[in-house]
Amino acid sequence: MSERLCPDDEGAGQEASRTTPALPAWIVSRPHLTDRLARAVRGRLTVVVGPVGAGKTALALEWAHTRRPPGPLAWVTCDGRAEQPAVFWPRVTSALRDAGVRVPDAVATGEGPLLVAALAAELNRRTEPVVLLLDDFQPAPGSPIADGVSSLLRHTCGVLRLVVLARRDPPLHLRRGRLASDLTELRTADLAFDDRETATLLAQHGIDVPKQTVSVLRRRTDGWAAGIRLAAMSMEKLERQGEPERFVDRFAGDDEAVASYLIEEVLDLQPAATRRLLLTTSVLDRVNAELATALCGDDIGGHFADLVRENSFLHPLGHGWYRCHQMFADVLRMCLRHETPGLVVPLHRRAAAWLGAHGRLADAVGHLLAADDRDLAAELIVRHLAIGQVLGLSRSPLPDDLTRRAPQEPGSAGRPEPVLLAAAVARVRDDDQACGRHLALAELLLTELAHDGPKPGSQAHDGQEHAAHGDEAAADRIARCRLAHAVIRMDRLRADDPEQAYAAALEVEEIGPLLPHAALAQHPEIPALTLAVRGAYEVRAGHLKAAEASLTGALKAAGAAGNGALRRDCLVELALLEAVRGRFRAADELAAHATQPPLPSWCAAERSRAALHLVRAWVELARGEPGRARHELARADTVLRTSPDTFLAELRALAAGVAAAVERGGPFGCGPKVLDELVHSARLPVTVLRTVTPACAFVLDAARHGRTRGAAVPDGAGGRPARTEQLSPRERDVLDRLAQMMTTEEIAAELYLSVNTVKTHLKSVYRKLAVTRRSAAVRRARELQIL
Repeated sequence: MSERLCPDDEGAGQEASRTTPALPAWIVSRPHLTDRLARAVRGRLTVVVGPVGAGKTALALEWAHTRRPPGPLAWVTCDGRAEQPAVFWPRVTSALRDAGVRVPDAVATGEGPLLVAALAAELNRRTEPVVLLLDDFQPAPGSPIADGVSSLLRHTCGVLRLVVLARRDPPLHLRRGRLASDLTELRTADLAFDDRETATLLAQHGIDVPKQTVSVLRRRTDGWAAGIRLAAMSMEKLERQGEPERFVDRFAGDDEAVASYLIEEVLDLQPAATRRLLLTTSVLDRVNAELATALCGDDIGGHFADLVRENSFLHPLGHGWYRCHQMFADVLRMCLRHETPGLVVPLHRRAAAWLGAHGRLADAVGHLLAADDRDLAAELIVRHLAIGQVLGLSRSPLPDDLTRRAPQEPGSAGRPEPVLLAAAVARVRDDDQACGRHLALAELLLTELAHDGPKPGSQAHDGQEHAAHGDEAAADRIARCRLAHAVIRMDRLRADDPEQAYAAALEVEEIGPLLPHAALAQHPEIPALTLAVRGAYEVRAGHLKAAEASLTGALKAAGAAGNGALRRDCLVELALLEAVRGRFRAADELAAHATQPPLPSWCAAERSRAALHLVRAWVELARGEPGRARHELARADTVLRTSPDTFLAELRALAAGVAAAVERGGPFGCGPKVLDELVHSARLPVTVLRTVTPACAFVLDAARHGRTRGAAVPDGAGGRPARTEQLSPRERDVLDRLAQMMTTEEIAAELYLSVNTVKTHLKSVYRKLAVTRRSAAVRRARELQIL
């Protein structure tokens, strides 16, 4: 019997063969991805994994028709999960023959492992690679087809270049390929359309919308090609009415066309357990195996690994967490609401309980808001000491829905937590009247709660341990509520009533030891606000050394909390402190740091802005520029009219008097008698007067002796220190970052050093520069022109 052979033209077959489908006219060109495919097929295995409608086949078609494969291309369109070995292998051998690859009848008619071995041997006779592309390849792990393809790839000595298009990871030992660097992967994120490709697709349907609208559509669809195409088809109908942009604003996964497509192509094909798992976890923005089990129970949650492996609509976020594709999540939530509406709220509460217990407070609060349970959200916030996050004092904000709309009057009688949350929200919304009303009610409820707590000795002997535990829990709850109350009061009063804000700060410091060890260390925004309030009060009370310590601590804590506004205000207060001491160069440097990005700028009526202008006025006086000083004083006046501050007003009056004396000049205009009159008329604390008098004397003395105007900022004491011991390169690195007002921890992180090593370098810098403080080290380094 004669054996039929296919042509074996080694030089032919370098273009898309007749096994490759035609290139559709609607293909959106993606040259950056086809280039990646062209490079990928130089290796043994290329997998393109993405959900239905992600554009896998379209990308492969464009590559096949526009790039030159390294050898004959055999394209096989599979039947997905329904593929049978008796059908699959004849398709492979037929496609290879049609591509011009020699496959004898004896090989083509074989079965099972013998067919695979014979085909591998035949391919190994070639000197030119062969590209085999399997579209919609979804065999089960360990199935005959999966094992056969793995064996074929393993035994072809690099001749076979396999390209697989699939909705999930094909069972082809991908980990082994990664280790051997024989594998190239294109996944859902790689396949997502960008704005240019989205605009091109819309243009195919005659849709011309602004770039912003294109970006919105791309974000809403997560770059999912099918979703963009379905949106374009709907927008095409609305083009005549001029409504495509409005359509994009409303477009989501619950759109009828999208929902029908995904339900038919994805959801209805899932096994019952997987379908239930998808619907149940759809209430989550991100999910892992433990959380899925908490929501669904062990019997369903145990299928999570299968869900991840089988569903490319789940995007890995790292550390075992996954995010569902936005439009598919919309469809799942819609189906959950329609099929089991009574399950939605319990699922949100269950998710909140797990997330709260695992330290994911913002996510837990978001689920409680979705369940319309603000009271439980309030309890969670107060229990976790997160009231500062509600007030926006931290870089870890809570969901915007918490403060976006004004809360209803708290409805839980006897429970202070909802009232405290309402007070915080009112503070964020600048509703001072409501904030004060809620704070007063919370104070009343806390007093009642303290009086109504468990009484010692009220339990029977066998319940004494339980009673003690109850007393401890009640005391802990009251402490946390009082802390929240004090933090809200501090934030509310620190601009208008520093004395009352200081009283609230003292209360926070009293409550701290009542909480578990290091509880406040996890919320640096609270110590930052407390120390900033304390420091500002101490400056105005004349406790200058204590103020410096408080403000320096507040500056460090504000950096840890990511609170730029508080960090800026601390810098200004420190600059004011240095100006009062007559250390004008240090004051100028601190004021300059306070105005540099990324620190925020001021709004018109912020009191610290008045302090900044006042510091600049004193610096200009030290430079011998009374005209510029008056300009800064006028700007400070503008702020003080809307945000009065007696201390700043007195300093401003003193500076204005000094400026007038400097402008008069001469021995009489700037003499000792003038200084005495200015100092005695200033209603400032004695310690401040004692400190500011030498500063005024220095400015007046410079004017009396006609020193050069506009010179570099002096530092009160005058004189330039002698050159000191040379700093090492690493010490200079530390000093450079010290000048940027970075904390020890920030310096350590940037220089890849331990905190203790940075402290050692700092001690050496202080010793060599003959200083004891950070600001003095920076100032001395500038004087010596080291910085």
